[in-house]
Amino acid sequence: MAPNLNLYSARVVGLIDVGTNSARLMVVRLNPNMSYTIINQHKVMVRLGEGEFLKGRLQPEAIDRTVLVLKRFVEMARNLGAEDFWAVATSATRDAENRQVFLERVREEAGLDLKVISGLEEARLIYLGVSSGFHLGDKTALFIDIGGGSTETILGNQFEFFSLDSMKLGAIRLKNMFLGEDTGEVSAERYSILRQHVRNSALRTIQRVKKEEIHLTFGSSGTIENLYDIAQKNFPGKKKDPQPDTEAMTIKEVEHTIQMMCSMSLSERTRIPGMNPERADIIIPGAAILHTLMEEIGIGEIHVSRRSLRNGLLQDYLLRGKFGYLEKEAQLSVREQSVLQLGRSCGFNETHARHISELALDIFDSAGECGMHLLSGTMRELLKYAALLHDVGMFLSFSNHHAHTYYIIRNAELLGFNNSEIALMASTAFYHSKKYPRKKHPEFASLDSDSQKAVRVLSMFLSIAESLDRTHHQLVKGAYFTMDQGIPLLVIKAVEGSEIELWALEAHQKHFNKIFGKNFNTRVEFVCEQKNLDLEAG
Repeated sequence: MAPNLNLYSARVVGLIDVGTNSARLMVVRLNPNMSYTIINQHKVMVRLGEGEFLKGRLQPEAIDRTVLVLKRFVEMARNLGAEDFWAVATSATRDAENRQVFLERVREEAGLDLKVISGLEEARLIYLGVSSGFHLGDKTALFIDIGGGSTETILGNQFEFFSLDSMKLGAIRLKNMFLGEDTGEVSAERYSILRQHVRNSALRTIQRVKKEEIHLTFGSSGTIENLYDIAQKNFPGKKKDPQPDTEAMTIKEVEHTIQMMCSMSLSERTRIPGMNPERADIIIPGAAILHTLMEEIGIGEIHVSRRSLRNGLLQDYLLRGKFGYLEKEAQLSVREQSVLQLGRSCGFNETHARHISELALDIFDSAGECGMHLLSGTMRELLKYAALLHDVGMFLSFSNHHAHTYYIIRNAELLGFNNSEIALMASTAFYHSKKYPRKKHPEFASLDSDSQKAVRVLSMFLSIAESLDRTHHQLVKGAYFTMDQGIPLLVIKAVEGSEIELWALEAHQKHFNKIFGKNFNTRVEFVCEQKNLDLEAG
C-alpha cells in the first residue's frame, strides 16, 4: 500500500550556508507524515573570503559573486516551492569590517535575510550535521571541519557534544598569509613554517583534546573530502569503500598526498587525479591544518564525512520543533539549555527569572490578541529568553546591572541563536529597567529597523513584568491585557501586600504611550494564596 502522503500540504524550506570558500543550498520538503525529503542540493565556490584576511574587508568582486549566487539560490528554491528560508554566514562574513554592506546587499538583491553565526554556533551545527549521519552510540568522537576561514573541532557522542571550539585557521586564510600569489612548488621550509603557525594557533585545542579518550575521529569539509579523493586515486592498494560513511584515510596517506602536492607547481597540481582544480591553490594550507592536528593529537586514522554544516541546519530546523518535526517532549531545546546554563553560571535568581518570563509571555500573548502588536512567535521566544536573563548582570554589580546584562548576553556566544537574535535579546534585556530605547544609544542603533521596532515593544512588556515582581516575592500571580472601550486595560491578579509592585507600574505610562499611542489602565483582582486556602480548609 502506498504511503498516505499529501504532497500538496507539504512545506518546502531552503537551507543556505555561506562559507568563506563556498555557498551551499539544500531544498527540503517536510512531509505531512513527519518525514522529510531532500529535493535539491547545490554548491558553488564563491571565494567570499578571497583577499579579506590581509585587509580585514570583504572585497567588492567577492561580494558581487556571492550576492549573484545567493540570488540564484533563492530563485531555484522558490521554483521548487520554498516558503521558508534559513540562511547563515560563517567566518569570512563574521570577521569582515564591512559585513553589514554585504548583508544589506543580500537582503536587497536576493531577498534573503542572512544571519551571521559565531564560531561556536558554527561548530554546534557541524556536530549536528555530521553526528546525525553516523551510529556512534556512547562512543566519544572528535569532529574536525576545515573551512576557508576557520577550523572547528567538537568532542561528543551520538546524543550530545562535550566541547566546541573554533580556531582562526582556514585554507584561504593560510593561503593568503603564507603562499600569496605564488604558483610554484611549496618548499619543505615554507611548509614547515605553515605547520608551525597551525601548531601555535591550535595549541589550546590540542591540549584539551589530548586529555580525552577518543574512539573515533571524523573529518568534514571540502579540504578533507578532496584529500581523500586524491589519496584514493594515487596510491596503490587504496580501494574505494562501497559505503561512503565508512570512508577513511590514515595519517600516512595524508603525509604522502601532501608530499606529492608540494613537489608540484599549481598548474601541475590541478591535473592530479582526484584533484578538484578549483581547490588546487588552497589544498596545501588546508592539508597542513589536518596533518598538524592528526600528528599532534595522535590520530592514526580519520573517517571522512560528506555531511556538513548544511546538514546541521536541517537537523537544527527540525529539532527546534517547528511544525512538529522531531519535537522532543520533556527535553529542553539547545536554546533553552544554553540560556539556563548562562543564567546559572551567573548565579541568577531562577525563581524570579522564570516568574518574570511567564508574566512577560502572558502580557505578550494577551496584547497580541488585543491587536496591540503583530510580532511573531520567534519574537515571543526571544522575549522569553531575554526575560530569563534580564538580571544576569547582577553577577558583576547591582549598580548599572542592565548594562552588564547586555554585555554578558552579547558576548556569551549562546548556542542555537544567530547574531541578530542575540543582539535583540541583549537590547531587550538592557531596556528592562528605566531607560527607553533611543537611536543615540549604541546598543539600540546597532540593530536593524525591524529589530528596533520589536525591541521597543518587547522591552516594554519585560519592564512591566519586572515591575510586577519588584520585591521578588511573586506576589503578582498573573497579568494580561484586555481592551476596555478602546483603552488597554492591564488586569492584575495579586495577593494582599503587593502595593510596591502596583505603584511601580505608573512609571511606564510615558513610554507606553510613545509605543502604543495611548496610556493603559489597571484593574487589580486580589486572590488568596493556596497556602491560606489550605489552612482555612484544615
